[in-house]
Amino acid sequence: MDTSSDTSERRRQRFPAIIQTTLLVAALFATLFTAFPPKGLFSGNISDQLSVLLTTEPEGMVLPGTPLPQVRLGIVAGHYGNDSGAVCENGTTEAEVNFKIATTVQQKLTALGFQADVLEEFDPRLQNYRAAALVSIHNDSCIFVNDQATGFKVAAAMSSRDLNLANRLAICLRDRYQRTTNLPLHDSVTNDMTFYHAFDEISPNTTAAIIETGFLNLDYAILTEQPDLIATGIVNGILCYINNESIVQTPP
Repeated sequence: MDTSSDTSERRRQRFPAIIQTTLLVAALFATLFTAFPPKGLFSGNISDQLSVLLTTEPEGMVLPGTPLPQVRLGIVAGHYGNDSGAVCENGTTEAEVNFKIATTVQQKLTALGFQADVLEEFDPRLQNYRAAALVSIHNDSCIFVNDQATGFKVAAAMSSRDLNLANRLAICLRDRYQRTTNLPLHDSVTNDMTFYHAFDEISPNTTAAIIETGFLNLDYAILTEQPDLIATGIVNGILCYINNESIVQTPP
């Protein structure tokens, strides 16, 4: 019997299988590095991620490449659905200005892929509301007080379970809103802001803040004629928080 020829024949038969296995492994690693985003879809090292791909799929498992759930964000349109808020001499109400800004914020966040909810002042959905962040939008008085009654105010929710996160959201809103609108910061935060009623209604795990986007007297023009700019400033603040962006302090 010619064993050398048999051996050669077996090697020739095994060669396609080796090539096939090599290609399969290469394809597997290619899938691994394209399926996971740069920061990794799962925690753990590369061997853990590889084991996930090689393990039989349990029922209900989310495979790499499957769209992730949308990040939920809440936007409260101050006074809307409850009362008018401040009322200007020309009939403009704070509630309608707040609602216009809030819905514009919602549209911009939705376009970016977020799930954004516009909520009324005493919306039933606020009870134990869960979201990555919630921002309540208000405006200040229509009455002329003095030349300093201009600009915006921001306050973090003091009832938040993690005050560091709430303060982070407030700082992001202050920084990005001011940079976008060029409105000054009016540093006169009240208890009505820090202890805003909705903060006690939402889930304590929902990071929250409130912003008064301006005074409906000296800031009337920008608030009513440029709601897109106002909304952009709020969206930029929310993105700063969600994306953990850096904040470079500028001189006052």
